[in-house]
Amino acid sequence: MNSKQLVRIGGGAGFWGDSAEGPRQLVEQGDIDYLMLDYLAEITMSILSRLKRKDPALGFATDFPELVAALAPAIKAKGIKVITNAGGVNPQACKAEVEKRLKAQGIDLTVGLVTGDDLLPNAEALRAEGVPEMFSGDAFPEKPWSINAYLGAFPIAAALDAGADIVITGRCVDSALALGPLIHEFQWSEQDYDKLAGGSLAGHVIECGTQATGGVSTDWHLVAGDWDRMGFPIAECRPDGSFVLTKPVGTGGLVTPATVSEQIVYEIGDPAAYVLPDVVCDFRDVTAVQVGEDRVEVVGARGYQAPSDYKVSATYQDGFRCTGTMLLGGIDAVLKARRIGEALLARTRRLMAEAGYGDYRRTDIEVLGGESNWGSNARAKTREVVLKIALHHDDKRAIEFFAREVFASATSMAQGITGFAGGRPAITPLVRLFSCLVPKDSVAIAVEVADKSMRLRTQPTHANKQVARSGSERSAPVANAPIDSVTVPLIALAYGRSGDKGNHANIGVLSRRAEFLPLLRGVLTSDAVQSYFRHFVQGAVTRYELPGLMGFNFLMHDALGGGGVASLRYDPQGKMLAQVLMSFPVQVPREWLVDGWLDTSLVNTASK
Repeated sequence: MNSKQLVRIGGGAGFWGDSAEGPRQLVEQGDIDYLMLDYLAEITMSILSRLKRKDPALGFATDFPELVAALAPAIKAKGIKVITNAGGVNPQACKAEVEKRLKAQGIDLTVGLVTGDDLLPNAEALRAEGVPEMFSGDAFPEKPWSINAYLGAFPIAAALDAGADIVITGRCVDSALALGPLIHEFQWSEQDYDKLAGGSLAGHVIECGTQATGGVSTDWHLVAGDWDRMGFPIAECRPDGSFVLTKPVGTGGLVTPATVSEQIVYEIGDPAAYVLPDVVCDFRDVTAVQVGEDRVEVVGARGYQAPSDYKVSATYQDGFRCTGTMLLGGIDAVLKARRIGEALLARTRRLMAEAGYGDYRRTDIEVLGGESNWGSNARAKTREVVLKIALHHDDKRAIEFFAREVFASATSMAQGITGFAGGRPAITPLVRLFSCLVPKDSVAIAVEVADKSMRLRTQPTHANKQVARSGSERSAPVANAPIDSVTVPLIALAYGRSGDKGNHANIGVLSRRAEFLPLLRGVLTSDAVQSYFRHFVQGAVTRYELPGLMGFNFLMHDALGGGGVASLRYDPQGKMLAQVLMSFPVQVPREWLVDGWLDTSLVNTASK
């Protein structure tokens, strides 16, 4: 066992375009051992693929080399190692650019590279094998733009073992950027399942930057002041897999069990079987406890044998899309906006048909400001809204009718239209995600450090107990409906976070008090949540229990209109869905209000 008993990993970027303040803050103030920078998402991969198609020298997060150059003197002086997936779909070019900038400064830092995730050369073989989409069963795309396996943490650890100061990967699971250093430091093996699960959870919590330190907290009003200098997360990781989540002293933000727990439930499915390349995690009994100011201890992750396959994500073009917006004002603005949207669709459909084009494949009208995301539960009465119309068609020339006609409505349909000074809306390719599984032994992973290159062996299979999936509506005590009751919004009883997994969305709902949990269990059933989101959800809704965090995770299938860049919605990744559910009405005993168990400011949101 390595003699080090604590490894401090800072999460300095949650996406490509995150604030450059994060890495600088962590390097200068965080007293960290590792700086983890996560740049990739499924949407990002499609963007990088398009860039590389235009210029073979691109395809990586171009911010990263500049960032490294700016921080290199401090990184070198403090002995900080950097782990990132900034390589995107062109990690070799990213490595070359970093090395060029370091050489120009005369700073000696060894850059390691992990490759093997790019399976685009295997496209014909995968299609010939009939590899299906893992959720829909659709056939493999004819002309994929990118095909990338989600690699794990052991290749990153191997690069560190070989002496790398900076490790650049292509696609890997986000949490591996933290797990890799922990495997390296603590010499965890492939069978240290609980430790691997705990290290993966640490990476999962810090991978989105300030989302874990109050950045998108349900109780945003408690994150007082200093939003302009939010503290980025630091995981103080121990050899047993547990960790304490904190942030640099004196920075903004807030670290509490609530802020950390919300991030734990972000973008997960079954918490008993959170599948990663290195381990299958069970987060059901994870707890988050305040152990100091802005310090939360997280323990209880369990792990099981890793899967024999890698998850693979491919992107491909599926026609074209166009989105137009305009501002409308006046009495009955919501009704007026919707009628304009419907009239524009009718007009352009007629023009397309006259020119010999077929109908749109999909259309989507949203009245922003009119609570479109709330469906039949909307109650907004507003005199100012934004009309958004999005379209999907196989032929770019057909969509040009909409691009030309959309603003003709300003003089032909209703008074009060404005906000279109930017000109005609752009027509762009619509990119879809295709997810599948491939055997691990078919993926050739290579690690390059300095002048050495090594091929990694396939992770062996070992006998191990299987995880019991938690299932839906797990049997547990359910409170009876209160006799003397008041109706409050869910936000008075719980907090939560939502995210996406392809076309599926998840909403984690966590009770504010243990006493609320039986009532919430009886009210927030899968059927109730599905009904509340019937304007979005096309598939099943499954509820999973999270006893350690006193809550539930709802997985809503086929809920995002295609998800990512394929969705026509303004919220294609379901980021707002938890906030929508926070308005869900719940009848509670009046005595809870009398006894002061409920925050009256949250109770009163029902009338706002």
